[in-house]
Amino acid sequence: MSKQKETLNFQAEAKQLLQLMVHSLYSNKEIAIRELVSNASDAADKLRFQALDNSKLYEDDSELKIRIDYNKKNRTITISDNGIGMNREDIINNIGTIARSGTKEFLSKLSGDQAKDANLIGQFGVGFYSSFIIAEEVTLETRKAGEKDAFRWTSKGDGEFTIESINKKVRGTDIILTLKKDEDEFLDDWRLKEIIKKYSDHITLPIIMKKADFKDGETIKTDDDETVNDASAIWVRNKKDIKPKDYTEFYKSLSYDTEPPLTYFHNRVEGSQEYISLLYIPSKAPFDLYDRERNQGVKLYVKRIFIMEATEKLMPQYLRFIKGVIDSSDLPLNVSREILQDSKTVEAIRSGTVKKILSSLEDMAKKKPDDYKKFWNEFGRVLKEGPAEDFTNREKIAGLLRFSTTNDETNAQSVSFDDYIGRMKPEQEVIYYITADSFMAAKNSPHLEIFKKKNIEVLLLGDRVDEWLISNLTEYKNKKFQSIAKGDLDLGNLEDASEKGKNKKIEEKAKTLIEKIKISLGEKVKDVKVTHRLTDSPACLVVGEHDISGNLERILKAAGQNTPENKPTLEINTEHKLIKKLKTFEGTSDFDEYASVIFDQAMLSEGGQLDDPVNFVKKINRFLVK
Repeated sequence: MSKQKETLNFQAEAKQLLQLMVHSLYSNKEIAIRELVSNASDAADKLRFQALDNSKLYEDDSELKIRIDYNKKNRTITISDNGIGMNREDIINNIGTIARSGTKEFLSKLSGDQAKDANLIGQFGVGFYSSFIIAEEVTLETRKAGEKDAFRWTSKGDGEFTIESINKKVRGTDIILTLKKDEDEFLDDWRLKEIIKKYSDHITLPIIMKKADFKDGETIKTDDDETVNDASAIWVRNKKDIKPKDYTEFYKSLSYDTEPPLTYFHNRVEGSQEYISLLYIPSKAPFDLYDRERNQGVKLYVKRIFIMEATEKLMPQYLRFIKGVIDSSDLPLNVSREILQDSKTVEAIRSGTVKKILSSLEDMAKKKPDDYKKFWNEFGRVLKEGPAEDFTNREKIAGLLRFSTTNDETNAQSVSFDDYIGRMKPEQEVIYYITADSFMAAKNSPHLEIFKKKNIEVLLLGDRVDEWLISNLTEYKNKKFQSIAKGDLDLGNLEDASEKGKNKKIEEKAKTLIEKIKISLGEKVKDVKVTHRLTDSPACLVVGEHDISGNLERILKAAGQNTPENKPTLEINTEHKLIKKLKTFEGTSDFDEYASVIFDQAMLSEGGQLDDPVNFVKKINRFLVK
């Protein structure tokens, strides 16, 4: 056999893609190890499949495994497998050209039941080149099962590679990474095992390393082998064979949580799409739950190979508290394992998974109300983001939401929309609510006075997310939502004819006073009216039915967003002593100041800010000493 070394050039497209891989797609350096381990697993799977028709390919060694070793002195990492291996043609086609993939090409030749049995994933050429993230030189030594010739491939990723014939007794592939100067972290026993546990724990092949002892502050490798990974994916096992303790231990290893989960759901879907989901709801919310940029807690696997943390394409933001795994049998991937393709398969997995989570929460709410209360206290505000993000499941999500109401006036959010509708008066046609910047502000709002008098329940929405929720949820089960702080108050059939007649008389009687207040306040207000919603307070501010609320306006401004000019309407309670006092100042210089104080008080009771608080205090002091 000629052992002459050949030097070949990468294709132009390969050079470009290599640069893209190293500098863009694979920014997380540790996944270079993940990719190579995954490829080794692919090679073993390919051998196992081909050996079904030709058992001689095993060459009297059917115990498939992956071995990882490192050499600090030579600054190398070696990843070996006894899988299918490659011949020269395979190397040129699968390694020399990034755009092609040995595994992808192999899968394309399968059909029917064969495709099902071939437990293959990944695109070998692409994953292999992630080696250059951490290596200044990569050497590949390989011999294909059933063949005698072996080859060494070497490259520094600089546009060319060499191939030469070598002697290699054992079939399969060894990949030797000569590390860059700043990648010493990968020459550490604990670090390598951590990466394997993180990304490849559930590969069905044993991943073997030398045992290490820690002596005199130094890690020393022994001659004994140890299997680093678990080599068994809990989610692919039959649910009957898994104990609750097993589910809990897997959750803790997956999430690094020290507490057991609140609940979990294990689901296998078969049909046009095949995938398994094992999902958990933690018992406690993480500190960064409200950071929408944080990594999702669900890991995406394809055939038990960890691909990535799930994105919004698989798990919506309003379910970001979910932990677990989704393992697909046929999920399509594009050139990088980091980026999911837009596809019907992805949409189907997302849709099925979301429906399973929501239906499980419905069951919890009905059958385990105490558990649902715990869930809501931890994750309720995140779930409130759902109706704005998920139109398809809007009604189902809305049924899971809980709120405080005037029914018990506690800050415990325990009332569902169904609870509210079940308690509605026969004449009531809408669901009444009020938003504010806190529960106490909502609970003590003057807008509630007429509703308390008539014993009409009102939802108290004091979470910041409630404004977003209610602006995207206009009705529930054909019952529209109505803010009690927007537009003219119309209680419909809840107000009898005699009350309406009485109110009209009050309005007629107060016309002169209303006009004078309107002139006094000028550009501060859109209008001044007699109120029919106050019984104890002198005045309140109301915005138009289609205007943003004062609370939402403040939230947007605090976030640095521009808001449309939104002048409120001042409603006055002519039966209140302060309004009667104001009337006595008609024709005097004190009228304007008194009217201004009443407006400012109404602004403060709405949670608003005064343009000139010092002047307001001076006015109050003058009236106090008068």
